[in-house]
Amino acid sequence: MPYSPQPNPAEIFTLDNGLQVIHQYLPASSVVVSDIWVKAGAIAEPPEWEGMAHFLEHMVFKGSDQVCPGEFDHIIENRGGTSNAATSYDYAHFFITTARDQLSETLPYLGDILLNATIPDEEFIRERLVVLEEINSSNDDPDWLGFQALNQTLYQQHPYGRSILGHEEQLCDYTPNQMRCFHRTYYQPHNMSISLIGNIQAEPAIELLETVFAKFPVPAECPAFNVEAEPPLISPRRSDVRFPNIEVSRLMMGWLCDGIENFDDAVGLDVLSVILAGTMSSWLVQELREQRHWVLDISSGFSLQRDSSLFTLQAWLNEEHISDVESVIGDRLTYLQNHTVSETELNRAKSILCNDHIFSMETPSQLAGLYGYYHTLGQLNYAHIYPQLVRRLTVNDLQRLVRQYLSPERCAVVTVNPC
Repeated sequence: MPYSPQPNPAEIFTLDNGLQVIHQYLPASSVVVSDIWVKAGAIAEPPEWEGMAHFLEHMVFKGSDQVCPGEFDHIIENRGGTSNAATSYDYAHFFITTARDQLSETLPYLGDILLNATIPDEEFIRERLVVLEEINSSNDDPDWLGFQALNQTLYQQHPYGRSILGHEEQLCDYTPNQMRCFHRTYYQPHNMSISLIGNIQAEPAIELLETVFAKFPVPAECPAFNVEAEPPLISPRRSDVRFPNIEVSRLMMGWLCDGIENFDDAVGLDVLSVILAGTMSSWLVQELREQRHWVLDISSGFSLQRDSSLFTLQAWLNEEHISDVESVIGDRLTYLQNHTVSETELNRAKSILCNDHIFSMETPSQLAGLYGYYHTLGQLNYAHIYPQLVRRLTVNDLQRLVRQYLSPERCAVVTVNPC
């Protein structure tokens, strides 16, 4: 059944240098959010530069020839604004929220540190200690270690199997010049986009952006490498992580799914996530936690990614229940391959997701993030057709998705247990 996209309240403009701008005017808002997205996440790293994208996120805030280390945060905070950044597998993004009358005083500083990051040698060495401490802290988190093991078990060829943070041994060998090369390779107009959402009309917004993002660094070229597609699993893969001094074990199960190119299926997998273990009344929550008392908690999730998405189930439980819980999960997925869920269950999951989507578009910050995310991975219009795709799903669609993606025989299983 074809869908009829609703009119998109956001517009896309392309600057003279090829940089794309997503703009939406919100006259009732008192702020403007500037969210700059770069297709330079962990997937862009050569294998020998693992963790470079995340490390660069830190170093961008160390300034440029015009902005000293620490000065950017001081400027934004003194004008009543906030700033932050994040790095994922498919992207990095940097964002500020400011009052409308402060935008022209703050955005130039964000543009300058992004385009002209100097990556000073002394700051590079100092900030590397911060990143190494972040890695050490993550290694003390059994949930983080379990999730990393799940990714490595599923993605044995694709970069999604790497750690976004990188590894201590490699990070200690990196040089500032390597990071400058990575920066000049990917922080270019064809690889970036800007979400500018809030109380500013299109004409002054484009005029400001044309000035701020006029001069990009001379391009460089990272060491060449190929991103290999992850082949489908043909049998279960298993891994066991041992962690000292934990009282509760973890059971993590993951399935490879299509990437952003199959967005219709991604929406259906979101619905299945809600039905299986997304709420208090979901199948596995009710059976395994409320009735059998075999788990302390259980949750499900679907992570939409550019190349190969990830469906997960995670349970917190005592070690002696792991085998039984895994068996029940397999039985329920097998049941869903041969039976449909009820219309009542489907409609309830649809309502939850559609309401969540509405709530995710309430503020300029949420809109800037949602638009930037979908535009970077696929198409901006996904943000607006999502509820319509949810509503048109049928119980037969869900059955097909379980058969296609969620076979108990084609999953990765990771357990985290005490040493």
